[in-house]
Amino acid sequence: MSLFERYLSLWVALCILVGIILGHLCPFAFAAMAALEIARVNLVVALLIWLMIVPMLLRVDFGALHGLRRHWRGIGVTLLVNWAIKPFSMALLATLFLSWLFAPWLPGGASASYIAGLILLAAAPCTAMVFIWSNLVDGDPNYTLSQVALNDLIMVFAFAPLVGLLLGVASITVPWDTLALSVGLYIIVPVLLSQLLRRALLRGGPAPLQRVLAALGPVSLCSLLLTLVLLFGLQGDQIVRQPLVIALIAAPILCQVYLNAGIAYWLSRRLGVAWCIAGPAALIGASNFFELAVAAAISLFGLRSGAALATVVGVLVEVPVMLSIVALVKRSRPWYEKGLTA
Repeated sequence: MSLFERYLSLWVALCILVGIILGHLCPFAFAAMAALEIARVNLVVALLIWLMIVPMLLRVDFGALHGLRRHWRGIGVTLLVNWAIKPFSMALLATLFLSWLFAPWLPGGASASYIAGLILLAAAPCTAMVFIWSNLVDGDPNYTLSQVALNDLIMVFAFAPLVGLLLGVASITVPWDTLALSVGLYIIVPVLLSQLLRRALLRGGPAPLQRVLAALGPVSLCSLLLTLVLLFGLQGDQIVRQPLVIALIAAPILCQVYLNAGIAYWLSRRLGVAWCIAGPAALIGASNFFELAVAAAISLFGLRSGAALATVVGVLVEVPVMLSIVALVKRSRPWYEKGLTA
């Protein structure tokens, strides 16, 4: 994990501050960028999101799917958590916290938009950062690659129906045409493009691909940070007036991350999964593809929406929370392996 990635939450916080300040100093510039839309897709954000997502998808090798049989129990645990537990637990926790417990401290009528953002955050399993988390817990790289490839393949078909179902349950109007466009623009097209580029690079051996990945890594993170500056430049007034909102939105995110990591880790132990598989299984089950969530929230609800703000809070807490789970998984290894031999 690079120094830049290790302190991602710090850079996120700084970008939030810069965005708020610039939003106050140059409101007309941000308004002009927000107006650059075609079919409700902001062109500036679309470019930044592509620069985020394509380098991450370039790391994914769908050829790794042939290794699923060797790790079927670990794969099963993560699929269960990612697709049958996490999105629904997030919808439940977000509703509990934001519509009930914290409702008196949130802006009137904003809870539904925040809940929508959190649902989008939980409906997409993490892609690129998972490789970092898995490496930190000495996870099996073949399992991690197989799981990420399978999740990305499922996401192409399941993201839109799952989001539509959960937003409907939460009584939020689903703009299906925009959702379909978002899936095509931010999942299907980047997946196809990245895989074509990956194959072209691999014709010259693994070295060209590694050089391109090394060059594009900083581009991806810088695009994320620039997106945050734009988002908070547009939402600065709301945040300055109500900074407590950020902390309140973070509460259900923290709960669901630790809950799903715990479920995946416990199930792995019960099923006799090796620790080198259980560690990344817990981390994959807990983390989110926040780049996609940010893009979908902006497309569906707009740059100034509470949904976009909620997904950005997910970015803010992602790194420190996941590093804490890495520490817990590593410290609990003796307990985990003792259960396997008992």
